[in-house]
Amino acid sequence: MTSKINILFVIFASAVIIASCTKNESKVSSTNSSESHNMGKNCMECHKSGGKGEGWFTTAGTVYNSNLSSTNPNGFIELYTKANGAGTLVKRIAIDGLGNFYTTETINFSAGLYPVVVSSTGNKMYMGSSITTGACASCHGSSQDKIWVSN
Repeated sequence: MTSKINILFVIFASAVIIASCTKNESKVSSTNSSESHNMGKNCMECHKSGGKGEGWFTTAGTVYNSNLSSTNPNGFIELYTKANGAGTLVKRIAIDGLGNFYTTETINFSAGLYPVVVSSTGNKMYMGSSITTGACASCHGSSQDKIWVSN
């Protein structure tokens, strides 16, 4: 009887784990939060349909100070329709207390968006080219410099 209960528990636990990988939970970073993890990693490797992470992120990444060795928390990522913070502000995403930002909210990148990193003190860093994906660490930290802004 005990082995049957153990087998049923394992099957139930496995079903719960699989279900959490296939459900898109709403997740949005917030100022001062410390719920995120894996700074500098490509969040989209796990936070996608069928991935191990909770929620399917439309954009995510980590922001660093100008020294590129410590994170820069509690600012914002802003996405504009034109370069240098011009055009329409499409989305403003808080950077959490660990330096990470993420959202499962819908963002239309098809026409290209221009990111602006805003520190908690208001300093800004503009990305000169448009992006068509929110997987920031797919380039930043590997083929491009890390995302950074002076504090």
